[in-house]
Amino acid sequence: MAEQKTLSVTILDREYLVACPAGQEKKLTEAASTLNDKMREIRETGKVFGIERIAVMAALNLTHELLQAKPENANDHSAIMRLSGKLDAILPNHDADPLGLGLDFED
Repeated sequence: MAEQKTLSVTILDREYLVACPAGQEKKLTEAASTLNDKMREIRETGKVFGIERIAVMAALNLTHELLQAKPENANDHSAIMRLSGKLDAILPNHDADPLGLGLDFED
């Protein structure tokens, strides 16, 4: 079982103790900072009141941003696979002779 650490993060001036897998502290701190920034942004509009409502709006906004980025990632992956296929078709068999020097390589 992975070792867990307890990390203290501050969101909208409130401290929270959060369990975190060892080695993931930086990522959790960055996530908490992003959430804090988004919640402050929403609070400063003055249109949403109460920490719970602000948290829900922040979660919705961040989820929307994540979902907007997802198709680009899938398209990027597809483009990379197409380019890789084209390179494989154009380049000589690199396993047998990577530099084209007539040398025989064994694994």
